[in-house]
Amino acid sequence: MPDRALPPGSTIGILGGGQLGRMLAMAASRLGLKTHIFSDEAAAPAFDVAAVRSVGSYADNEAIAQFAGSVDVVTCEFENVPAATLQAASRVVSVFPPANAFAVAQDRRAEKDFVTGLGIPVAPYAAVDSLDDLVRALPRVGLPALIKTRRLGYDGKGQVPIRAAADAAAALASLGKVPALVEGMVPFEREISVIAVRGQDGEIRFYDAVENVHEGGILARSRVPAGIAPALSVEAKTIAGKIAEALSYVGVLCVEMFARGGERPDLLVNEFAPRVHNSGHWTLDACLISQFENHVRAIAGWPLGETARHSDAVMTNLIGADVETWREAAAEPDLAVHLYGKTEAREGRKMGHVTRLYPKS
Repeated sequence: MPDRALPPGSTIGILGGGQLGRMLAMAASRLGLKTHIFSDEAAAPAFDVAAVRSVGSYADNEAIAQFAGSVDVVTCEFENVPAATLQAASRVVSVFPPANAFAVAQDRRAEKDFVTGLGIPVAPYAAVDSLDDLVRALPRVGLPALIKTRRLGYDGKGQVPIRAAADAAAALASLGKVPALVEGMVPFEREISVIAVRGQDGEIRFYDAVENVHEGGILARSRVPAGIAPALSVEAKTIAGKIAEALSYVGVLCVEMFARGGERPDLLVNEFAPRVHNSGHWTLDACLISQFENHVRAIAGWPLGETARHSDAVMTNLIGADVETWREAAAEPDLAVHLYGKTEAREGRKMGHVTRLYPKS
C-alpha cells in the first residue's frame, strides 16, 4: 500500500500535452486534483485544461527536474518519453508507471523478448541489423512478413510489408539505417485489446476486451464487447494481468492482441502500451469510472474504481477532416462527442472521437 494517498488539491505532473494528457487532466479535475503539463509543443491541446503548463525540451534535464519538483507525482501520456527524462524526474518525485515499463515498450525487440519470456505467445520474429540478417530471418518467420523499426513507430509509421523475398532489400532501405525487427504476419480473425489498471498496492482490475478495426495503420473503431468466446476474453485478461504483474506496473496498461480462430482459438500478443489508450476511450461514456480516472486513482494511491460497463459501445475516431462533421454528430441521439481542441486538421491526425452507446448485451 502507498504510505499516503494524494489528497484533493495535490498536483499530478503529466509529461506530454496531447489528447491523452488532456483527458487525464479532465479526469484529475473531477477528483479535485490539479495538473501540471510539460510539453515540447507550445500549442499542446492539453494546456487548455491544465492548472499549470510548461513548455520545454524533454532532453532538458534541468527543466524536467524543476517540473518534477512542482508536482506530487509524475506520469506520461505517451510511451516514447526519453529514458533520461524519466530518470531526471524520478530523482525528484515518484514516476508511475515505472521507468522499466517504458524501457521495454520503447524497443520492439525488448518487448517481444519480455513477453515471450513470460510464456506468452507472439508472432514469429527476429532482430534485423543488416540485409543479411533479414534474408536469414525470412525463412524462419515466414512470408508475408512485416519489418518495423525497433523504436518510435506508432499508428502504422515505421513499418513496411514484405510480400516476397525479392522485396526485402527495398523494404529495409525504406526504414533507413536503424535497428529493425521482422515478424511473420499470422492469420487472425480479430484484433482485440484489454485495458488493465493496477494500483500501488498490487490490486488489478480489467475493462472488458475490445475489438479494434485499423485503417491505414490507424485505429478507426473500437467495439465492446469484442466478438470472442467468454473463455478467450478471460485468457486476454489473464495475459494482461501477467504482463502488469511482471512489470510491477502502476496505472493503466493496454495490451493489444490477435485472436486466431479454428478448432482451438487462441491469442497472440502484438504489443503493449504503458499508458491510457485510444482503444479505451469508450470507457468515458460506457463505464462509471473511465480508464483516465482509474489511471489517476492508481498513480495517486487512491482505491481503484469500478471497471464494469453499463452499456455496449462503439467508439469511432475523427481523423483529419472527419472532425468537420462535429455539428451533425452533436445532433445525433445516443452519441457522445469528444473533441480535442486541435487547431489544424491534418491528414491522419486524431482530432476527436465519438462514442455510440447501446443496451448492454
